[in-house]
Amino acid sequence: MRRSEFVGQQKAFEDFGDVLYPDEAQEPILPKAVRDALTEWLTEIWASDELKAVGLKPRQKALFTGPPGGGKTTLAHHLAARLKLPLVCVRSERLIDAYIGSTGRNIGSLFDLAAASEQAVIFIDEFDSLGLKRRSATQGSEDERNGSVNVLLQRMERYDGFLIAASNRGADIDEAIWRRFDIQINLGLPGQPERIRILARYLAPYVIPPAELGPLAASFNEASPALMRQFCEGLKRQLIIGPKVGWDMERGAVFARLIAAVGPHPDLARPRLWARGANDTAVGMLTWPLQSTEKRSAAA
Repeated sequence: MRRSEFVGQQKAFEDFGDVLYPDEAQEPILPKAVRDALTEWLTEIWASDELKAVGLKPRQKALFTGPPGGGKTTLAHHLAARLKLPLVCVRSERLIDAYIGSTGRNIGSLFDLAAASEQAVIFIDEFDSLGLKRRSATQGSEDERNGSVNVLLQRMERYDGFLIAASNRGADIDEAIWRRFDIQINLGLPGQPERIRILARYLAPYVIPPAELGPLAASFNEASPALMRQFCEGLKRQLIIGPKVGWDMERGAVFARLIAAVGPHPDLARPRLWARGANDTAVGMLTWPLQSTEKRSAAA
């Protein structure tokens, strides 16, 4: 879909969050099991006529769970782009309201707008803040929350468009809401093959030889893609800015500064690089200073 075709609707959707377009999407780096599940989903969407002939229709609602920084938003954006549709990234705080009944009304307004549009993928991040398990109400706030969950259930049941939700706390989502999703995919932390590709992507245009990149990727074991990207971008900034401000640009000093400034959430595991710091063997193996593709080509 062209941006110009969605401009009028974009203004209405921006009351609920941000609108991302297909040309802004980046392909996520995923393990094979997740890639296969997504390929199956896209294929059935494109085969909707054949499915209709046998009394089925493509699944349209997916829930992505997993630790923070695992790439859930990137994946949702990529899927919307493959469908050539904009992604409406709904902010939960735009739906939740302190006034009685307002959260339910906001949820209803969002689904009314989405149903009228039929030209976007709705993505609700931090979905657990809306779909928490219902409990016996002992005070007004719990009664209000239970009512909002009931509205969400009803609107999801009736909604016939593409809906993706993401949560770092999948176990806290109400069981009935969980069942309303046709697909539930857990985006765990990347394995070694994925870590190698993530580092190569975000370190570009700097190039690390494979014999050095593998050990470096292993030192990021249990790191999220977001942490790896933050680290790589921080390293590139230091390589550009450090000499200008007179910092020590020796390898150990650069990595020590990075590890002190960038780190995993306290609730998550610490990758080996953060435990050993600049003394990690993978750091010592790196050819230093890093060279960009342009400099390597000139040297050759």
